[in-house]
Amino acid sequence: MVRTLDITLAPEAETPLYRQIAERVIALIKAGELRPGLRLPPTRRLADELSTNRNTVVRAFEELTAGGWVTSLVGRGTFVADAPPATRQTPPADLSRSDLPWAMLLSRATESEPLARLERLSRSPAHGDVINLTKMQPSADLLPDVELRRCVDHVFKTHGADALGYGPRQGLPRLRELIAEDLQRNGVPALPDDILVTTGSQQGIDLIARALVNPDDAFLVEARTYSGALNVLAASGARVVGVPSDEDGPDLVALEALERPRAKGLYVMPNSRNPTGTTMSRARREALVAWSQRNGVPLVEDDYGADLALDGTPAPTALRALDPNVFHVGTFSKKLIPALRVGFVVCPPALTRTLVNLKHAMDLGTSMLLQLALAEFLERGYLRRHLSRSLPVYRARRDALEAGLHRWLPPGFGWRQPTRGVVLWLPLPDGLDPEEVFEEAKREGVLVSPSTLYSTSAPAQAGVRMVYCAEPPERLEEGARRLGRAIEQVARRRRAAATSKLVSPMTVDLM
Repeated sequence: MVRTLDITLAPEAETPLYRQIAERVIALIKAGELRPGLRLPPTRRLADELSTNRNTVVRAFEELTAGGWVTSLVGRGTFVADAPPATRQTPPADLSRSDLPWAMLLSRATESEPLARLERLSRSPAHGDVINLTKMQPSADLLPDVELRRCVDHVFKTHGADALGYGPRQGLPRLRELIAEDLQRNGVPALPDDILVTTGSQQGIDLIARALVNPDDAFLVEARTYSGALNVLAASGARVVGVPSDEDGPDLVALEALERPRAKGLYVMPNSRNPTGTTMSRARREALVAWSQRNGVPLVEDDYGADLALDGTPAPTALRALDPNVFHVGTFSKKLIPALRVGFVVCPPALTRTLVNLKHAMDLGTSMLLQLALAEFLERGYLRRHLSRSLPVYRARRDALEAGLHRWLPPGFGWRQPTRGVVLWLPLPDGLDPEEVFEEAKREGVLVSPSTLYSTSAPAQAGVRMVYCAEPPERLEEGARRLGRAIEQVARRRRAAATSKLVSPMTVDLM
């Protein structure tokens, strides 16, 4: 029975203590004494047992993570990796050179838990006939390639080689005007001078983080939120703090309990929240704005799913409409064409120039060719026509997925019907591990996204996210059947384990 790690430190040795710990753990893994999936002791406990500083153990675990020997999960601990790296072979003598100490040179951002979690879950791809309910982009038949080609041809005819140069730092003026008009149509007050064109909304979030965050600054997010935002904020050096949330958004009692919060921002998705697909009420939005103003914490409003109303009901008032100090982030990826990689940030007036300068330092500007083509696309009214064609298809696909879930899931499952966007959230009952469901579903030939991808340290119910925009109705129903079969398999194993009450010595909790 493994209850601790067999490690003896030699402070007088030339090898640093953290390196001694890392090398001993690697040796135990190679010897088969620490098997894949085994939980390592907490850093504080191991430091006490070794009579050393906790930072020494933390540094050792960071090196093990960087080398792929272990993975860490917020709130759960550090585990031996499922597939430890193979032993490196020494290159031929005439080609060999001493390795640089990459584990020590890499920034802490590269080892952030959200990035490690994403890498771990994507390590083993599915094969064969796989129904992909994780692909958050329109299927090929819904991409307006003919209209876009027409616009690109027109750009070359009218602008020639000028379309291939650098564009204005803040973005093409005509495109910013058209974006402002589109936002105003949706009730989001915006002037062209407030808008910064970005390379997708992901860059917009990154720019805001770069503008506001110093290393270890707190940045608030919902307990379950967009994994891309978690990755960007962690990479910026922020200390990501999850706020307990309900079906309507961040819990106001939990926010009020943060006495004088020193957070640099609160990131939210009021419309079609990712991953749950729910939409915040106007009352909750007004309360969030009031809290932001009282506490001096800016709001970052990500409206990635703008215009994707499946039942025709307008979204409640945007946060930006309630407070001009809100950062409003948008994109054309989800409602139009992912490959365009054109998004935007509506900036608070005091921050516009700061974000423009940061963006110019990052990439010298978003593609001029794509901006010109998108502006032509919007001017011709193609976006309205595209949405009128794609929204009924998304609605039919949502209904097909729900029909399949009703038919194939075991009794006792329930979910809220999404009225906006392209994601459906399936809560899992207690006892069903979302990653176990994810792995079993992959074996059954359907890909879903486990809640661990979207989770912070704050408590939140487990579940899986399903995207219904990339597969046709018959495939969505078949995907629901495969998911139902996977859930039954996981539940059956859980019942068998509870009945047998047998515990393997190598799976004893080291906590």
